[in-house]
Amino acid sequence: MANMIESQEFGKGDFVLLDQLTKEAFMDNLKLRFQRGRIYTYIGEVVVSVNPYKSMNIYTPEYVKDYKGREFWERPPHIYALADAAYKTMKRYLKDTCIVISGESGAGKTEASKIIMNYIASITNVSHRSEIDRVTGILLKSNVILETFGNAKTTRNDNSSRFGKYMDMNFDFKGDPIGGHINKYLLEKSRVVHQQKGERNFHSFYQLLLGSTEQTLNALHLKRDPTAYTYTNQGETNNMKSIDDKRTFKEMSGALKSVGFSHDEQQTLFNLLAVVLHLGQLEFVEEGQKVRIQNKEVVNYIASLIDSNAASTEEALLTRVVAARGEVINKIHSKEDACFARDAFAKAIYERAFLWIVERINGIIEVKLDVHRYGKSTVIGVLDIYGFEIFDNNSFEQFCINYCNEKLQQLFIELVLKQEQEEYLREGITWQNVEYFNNCVICDLVEQSHKGIIAILDEACLNVGTVTDQMFLEAMDKKLKEHEHYTSRRLVPKDKDLQHDRDFRIIHYAGSVTYSVIGFMEKNKDQLFQDFKRLLFQSSNPVIKDMWPEGQQSVKEVTKRPLTAGTLFKNSMIQLVEKLASKAPYYVRCIKPNEIKSPIQFDDKRCLHQVEYLGLMENVRVRRAGFANRQPYQRFLQRYKMLSSYTWPNHQCRSDKEAVTALIKDIRFDHDVAYGNTKVFIRTPNTLVTLEEKRSELIPHIIVLLQKMWRGANARRRYRRTVAIYKIMNRYRRYKMRCYLLEMNRRFANIKRMKDLGKSVQWAVPPKVLISLAQQMKLMHARWRAKYLIKSVPKDQWPAIQMKCAAYDALHNKRQGWLRPRKWEGNYLASMSDNASLASVFLTSVDKLRSKHGFRDVIFTAHVRKVNKHNKSEDRAIMVTDKLIFKLDPAKGYKPMHGVPLNKITGLSISSGTDQLLIIHLEGHDDLVTCIHKTTPQADDRVPEAVGRILRLVKTELRSELRVNVVQQAQVKLGGKSKSISVDQQNNASTNFRKVSNTMLMLVTCPT
Repeated sequence: MANMIESQEFGKGDFVLLDQLTKEAFMDNLKLRFQRGRIYTYIGEVVVSVNPYKSMNIYTPEYVKDYKGREFWERPPHIYALADAAYKTMKRYLKDTCIVISGESGAGKTEASKIIMNYIASITNVSHRSEIDRVTGILLKSNVILETFGNAKTTRNDNSSRFGKYMDMNFDFKGDPIGGHINKYLLEKSRVVHQQKGERNFHSFYQLLLGSTEQTLNALHLKRDPTAYTYTNQGETNNMKSIDDKRTFKEMSGALKSVGFSHDEQQTLFNLLAVVLHLGQLEFVEEGQKVRIQNKEVVNYIASLIDSNAASTEEALLTRVVAARGEVINKIHSKEDACFARDAFAKAIYERAFLWIVERINGIIEVKLDVHRYGKSTVIGVLDIYGFEIFDNNSFEQFCINYCNEKLQQLFIELVLKQEQEEYLREGITWQNVEYFNNCVICDLVEQSHKGIIAILDEACLNVGTVTDQMFLEAMDKKLKEHEHYTSRRLVPKDKDLQHDRDFRIIHYAGSVTYSVIGFMEKNKDQLFQDFKRLLFQSSNPVIKDMWPEGQQSVKEVTKRPLTAGTLFKNSMIQLVEKLASKAPYYVRCIKPNEIKSPIQFDDKRCLHQVEYLGLMENVRVRRAGFANRQPYQRFLQRYKMLSSYTWPNHQCRSDKEAVTALIKDIRFDHDVAYGNTKVFIRTPNTLVTLEEKRSELIPHIIVLLQKMWRGANARRRYRRTVAIYKIMNRYRRYKMRCYLLEMNRRFANIKRMKDLGKSVQWAVPPKVLISLAQQMKLMHARWRAKYLIKSVPKDQWPAIQMKCAAYDALHNKRQGWLRPRKWEGNYLASMSDNASLASVFLTSVDKLRSKHGFRDVIFTAHVRKVNKHNKSEDRAIMVTDKLIFKLDPAKGYKPMHGVPLNKITGLSISSGTDQLLIIHLEGHDDLVTCIHKTTPQADDRVPEAVGRILRLVKTELRSELRVNVVQQAQVKLGGKSKSISVDQQNNASTNFRKVSNTMLMLVTCPT
């Protein structure tokens, strides 16, 4: 069903849903998806993966989130879906599961295993993150280490696994990783001493030579040149741009440290790699019947690196000890024997180091929880094992690898058929047999007792005397000549592709493979002289000593012949198959699209061959034999219930099965389905496609309906919430207002009994809504308090109080000592106490002016020193009436010089000090710049009175407010020019204005 989520342009996401199951249709769908960037396709719950040969942005945390907890068909095909299914099965049912990754070399098996492990690490519980990170970190880092020591470049793959790996990840009852275990199978150790052209030795050698420091190389007696060593220059592929050995060496060193390898352990591994390289440089020379080592300095290097002495090392390389009937014989090697022993020693050192690495990792990640306390852990196994191989020269290793793939293919077919049969039986559905190629006959050809190829090979190896590879081939021809899957040149003389006395052919499920028997006997015996084991056991390096415990065996002790490499591998494969069969299996079938590692080329012939030998067509046929698709009733209803009015939006049937039956009958598909106990089975893909199409037609309408209902419900909820909010706000405001008013009422309860009538009462901070009301209340209180105070003042003094209030507003905190305790008389020039000699003259002049200009009251009079526009100072008098302001000349009987209407006053300016500077700003006239003087008493401060009286006059007569400037330096207008006036107070100085500059005047006066 995955293809229903993807667009049709990407083809079918599940091969089961192909309209017609033919090779052409299968390959066309596979090719289309590869070309459109869809590298994963399903066969039911099997994932078919095509190597893209490029980075794909489909493994991000967002993809992990999309596939976590989902069913296979809920998202487009992805390997994450298979990993999640395996994890869910393990966690839900506490059942062990395994993921089998198969395919030929270069198809992407190793990358698939790493992707699966990363996914499982990402979805596990985060509550105990530290322990989870430790376990998963070791499992992931171990991949880096094992790839370094177990992978190599082949003609088909730059990072080919040359060993089989089965990794168990253990989980506790919560589904958290708690440990793991790694099993390795058949390391291709012959690669250590020999590589075909176009191939390399294991990555570890090149990383050491090209990535380590000069100091490390000097300590190992090595040169930074892989071409200088016999074991690394045979493939002639040392300049590989696609492999960055320097970078991978750093990654490998970091991984060793992260996993838990000590510095001494790491150094020992590097020493052993160097020993193998130096062994390849040894040159043996015959001298008569003896053999000597020509370059003995290399022996010294080897001895120092294994922490042994040079003499013992040389002796082990040139001789061997043979024990027979209690006697010990020291046998000298021939040159051929010495070369064989050297190569066997190199292969054994590397294989034992690799085995020690695996065991060391297993020791670090083993499950340490108490089974009795925490219960048995569950397991997810991941099998990443070499794929089917056909090279130009196929030897013993390829024989074992292809036998392994035969066993896995047999397991795959059996388990798939078994699963189908069990599910049909469990659900009460009749099972239909499916024809398929059973490769059991090929497995028997290899592993059958007494008659199989491995048994024949073991028999040849056990025979006394000289037995050659050709004799082994002859024995196979005699015993297997009737077998339809075996042939050789002796059995088919006309087959010129097979060479006499060398080749035999097996017709595998994946195709025919021609094997060369050369080396079969030697590799099967896997012989290593006991002298080398004793040499390494006697090393003073504890790591090397622990690697070779069998070296402690006595020289005289005679042991049984060990099992051969072929038998050991056969037994391990049988155990592996049994282990996999006991778990719930999941499969990833990897396909290599081309031989040139191109991200765009799809080799139809090459891919068809892989599809055939992987048995993918049979897998699809098995899946489609009875029913193409099956789903639990609940899931089916959840996806398709909108197709029938009986089930939409919710059914009223007694069970989900009844509801599904009613739905299927309503849409008239009951002829193509069967009803199991817990699942509905759909026979043909067309029915499923039709169901998806009908669902796709209804989904937009359902979405619109849901959107409408949701928006309506959301709007109603927002409205109710808004109404509730406003109600709460209103009640809260009223509560705060009430609290504030009650508090203020409490504070002002006894205000009349207070001496200051509430002036000292602290006002509470009002709510925002009452800020303006609080201001008004303060004003009301101030007015009430003023009115209360004024009641005790006689009414004839009210005008004076009003004038002082006006002066207060203008001068408070601006002018020094403005409110002195003195009586404000106003008309000082008419006062006999202030102007005794000229008071009568002044009154006469006032009467004349009153009759002429018609003003009522004289508000303020004073003698002043005035400055004019020519900067000249003269004595004058000013008189402020209710209509005009007059400038008078005292010397001429207070003759009026000028009268200015009251409405021409624009403002007043005074200084901030105690001087008597008074400036009246006039509109259309020069400003009246004066300094009050000749007062009684002397230096009486009358400027505040003048300001208060003028302000009150303007307010009452003109209903307007004047601006009063209290400044240090006043600005005035004289003669149409702007000038500034400053004040200089000097003791005993006469009042006068002095010119400082054309734009500046200074008033010199004595302080008051």
